[in-house]
Amino acid sequence: MPRHPAVRYVAPFVIFLLLLVLQPHNPLPGPVEQVVRVGILAGVIWYFSRGVVDFRLASPVTTVLAGIGVFVIWILPDLLIPGYRSHQLFTTFGEVKTSIPSADLLSPVVLIFRTIRAALLVPILEELFWRGWLMRWLENPDFEKVPFGSYAAKAFWICALLFASEHGPFWDVGLLAGAAYNYWAIRTKRLGDCILAHGVTNLCLSIYTITTGKWEYWM
Repeated sequence: MPRHPAVRYVAPFVIFLLLLVLQPHNPLPGPVEQVVRVGILAGVIWYFSRGVVDFRLASPVTTVLAGIGVFVIWILPDLLIPGYRSHQLFTTFGEVKTSIPSADLLSPVVLIFRTIRAALLVPILEELFWRGWLMRWLENPDFEKVPFGSYAAKAFWICALLFASEHGPFWDVGLLAGAAYNYWAIRTKRLGDCILAHGVTNLCLSIYTITTGKWEYWM
């Protein structure tokens, strides 16, 4: 039976969320778990989405700068306002802490593969879902008729709000990041530019997390 076209955009994201839900019940040691998770996500992206992933770029230099800009947006409130993230406005939506056990943070394997997942795989599966499918589907359920990067205010803001909700106590910067990536999709009309921008943001955030020990950014 032929797959619904949305499966290629949605399935990797759904499996990603399922792995997050199952993480507390995972019996594997931390380093092994990180390697296995990268392998699973890489496999499902290849299996479901290899026909729709497009890495072509319209504006590589400005896309890299855009990704760095979103990284700055992500960390700036906590840098400027001590204790900012501890306000009930944020903690109501989840604990501001990492999901990785502290002992595992001493493992180079955990750090390397967590960075690979954040910088290479998550941008692909999230951009497929949020910009590749959802923002188009909200405009027209027959989403393949909607060109990538098409603008509709309702779809733009619903997608940004849902993207924010995915990030728990970081919902405020998640909302700004979601709006920025939505705008970048509209400006570049390229999935590849959105993947690159998102990847640069996550790479910068991973390096910042490791070098500063602010592990809460790795939820």
